[in-house]
Amino acid sequence: MGFDAYVWLLTDPATTVGSAPLADVPCLPQLPTLIRLKYLTTMNRWTTLANARAPVALLHRTTGGELARSRMYRELLHRFGIRDIASVVFADSYGCWGFLDLWRLDGDPFSANDADLLSAVADPVCRALRRQQAMAFGFSSTAPNPADGPAVLIVDDDLQVISRTTAATQWLRSLLPTAPNQSPIPAAALNVAAQLLAIEAGVDNHAADARAYLPGRTWVTLRASRLDSTGAVGQMAVSIEETPAGARLDLFGRSHGLSGRERQLLTMLASGADTAAIAGQMHIADYTVQDHLKSIFAKTSLSGRGAVITAALGPPSNPD
Repeated sequence: MGFDAYVWLLTDPATTVGSAPLADVPCLPQLPTLIRLKYLTTMNRWTTLANARAPVALLHRTTGGELARSRMYRELLHRFGIRDIASVVFADSYGCWGFLDLWRLDGDPFSANDADLLSAVADPVCRALRRQQAMAFGFSSTAPNPADGPAVLIVDDDLQVISRTTAATQWLRSLLPTAPNQSPIPAAALNVAAQLLAIEAGVDNHAADARAYLPGRTWVTLRASRLDSTGAVGQMAVSIEETPAGARLDLFGRSHGLSGRERQLLTMLASGADTAAIAGQMHIADYTVQDHLKSIFAKTSLSGRGAVITAALGPPSNPD
């Protein structure tokens, strides 16, 4: 299937916000504008496709050939001769794991056969993405975190970075590696900021945060919030910090395909509850707790409660 450009974005399964981007598009210098419009659009939005009967939408088909009906096209993409965009989302009952936009600049729009092909691969790709997330929990941290101190970026409503701390620069370079002499690309930070704009515009109500994995290090959470200051009108702060235990447990459970009851049990297990306490809190029999544990062990390929908690939360820190 022919295409000329693409945007490939892994997302936080719970918030659907982008955390790991990869793109090859003709408007990279306008990346902040592209991200802002992607989050503010309602047409063929990945969050809508995640709940639709088919996970694929074609812009030419949706607009009836009148691409100017799309805000992204009117405000940016018309400058680059976009002929059509095929969008596919990778989502299942455990969350939204990513989406892919394929751009066609020349020739015919994407066909029904193209849409059928994308629909056919959406499920196996989704399962593969979820497995990869699960595998990340199997790697112990072997490297120190990129930097100490607060990691914060200040971003305006056009998603232009106004300032950032030294720690933020180092964290961003780890999230999306760049050459030492090149300024890091803040794409992950811009995604959470764009989601805050989408919330404020009433387009989407998912939280403006996303979890991402730093290979060989840890899980981090990027979060956007509006600056509450008369001197900072139209500005947002994006923070980067290690993902707390509860959010790690949630992501571990989703990526391993644990049921809601199994994730509930996992949270209580991490708090130190024994079988009797778990049974009492969940209003189930002790043997049912054991059945849930067996299912968790099978899905995670781990043996023992301690091994599951260590994989989910990481090894305990060494005392000073």
